[in-house]
Parts: sequence; C-alpha cells; structure tokens
Amino acid sequence: MGKAQKYVLLGDATYPLQDWILKPYQEDKNLTQRQLQFNYRLKRAHSVIENAFLRLKARWQILLKCDDCSLELLPTLVLACCILHNVCEAHDNPFNEEWLEGTEPTELPKPCQPAPATMEDGRAEQVRELMCQYFESCGEG
Repeated sequence: MGKAQKYVLLGDATYPLQDWILKPYQEDKNLTQRQLQFNYRLKRAHSVIENAFLRLKARWQILLKCDDCSLELLPTLVLACCILHNVCEAHDNPFNEEWLEGTEPTELPKPCQPAPATMEDGRAEQVRELMCQYFESCGEG
C-alpha cells in the first residue's frame, strides 16, 4: 500500500460509497476472488465491532436507556462507559454472559434508497481498491 490512509467507517451495502465509508462490493456483480475476500473481511470486521458494542451495552445497561438523558450529556455518558469498559477488560474483570440477555443488536436507521452518485465516487473507489489490495497482501485471514 505504501501510502498512509485516513480512518474510515465501515458501512454495509445500503450506504453510499464515500472515501470515508468502506462498503462491500455489490454481491450481484461478477466479483473477483480478491473482491470476495475484501467483502468477507469487511463482514468479519463488522461482526467484531457489533460484538464489542453488545458487550459494552450489556455491561453498562444505562446505554440501553439513553433516551432518558439530554443530548448534550450523551457523548460524555458514552465516553465514560467506553473508558470504564476498557478498564474492566484490561483488568480481566469477569464479563457475565447473562448480561447479554435482552441486549440485542441495534438496528439503526439506514438509507431507504441508494444515494445519488457524487463527485467523491472516484476517490471512494480508489480508497476501496487500495484497501482491497492491502487485504490481499495480508494473505488469508
């Protein structure tokens, strides 16, 4: 890859491809093995992230009731829970799997129709292609 890249967010197929949102290649297209591998790795990363948020919400169940606090307080509340969660994980504080009961993956609103093409599409495609090449160079995983 050789060139430092900006941070990106992971999106699924419903999000527009932007140079700051990585999304999988369309499954209905004739994909190369490299593109299939990219989609697989993106799906795995998304799964890890979803699991981390489930554990965070299970440990700090106040996050399940965030509609009880003001919008101004919400970022501080989430940050405090993240910091405390990481401290607990770093100190091997046991995670009780029973906490996960009633903590379902959150389905967030998604765009209801594809976003129109933008001027960013060419750059976004370049970023995705660079990441695809990078994943290929890392080997199986």
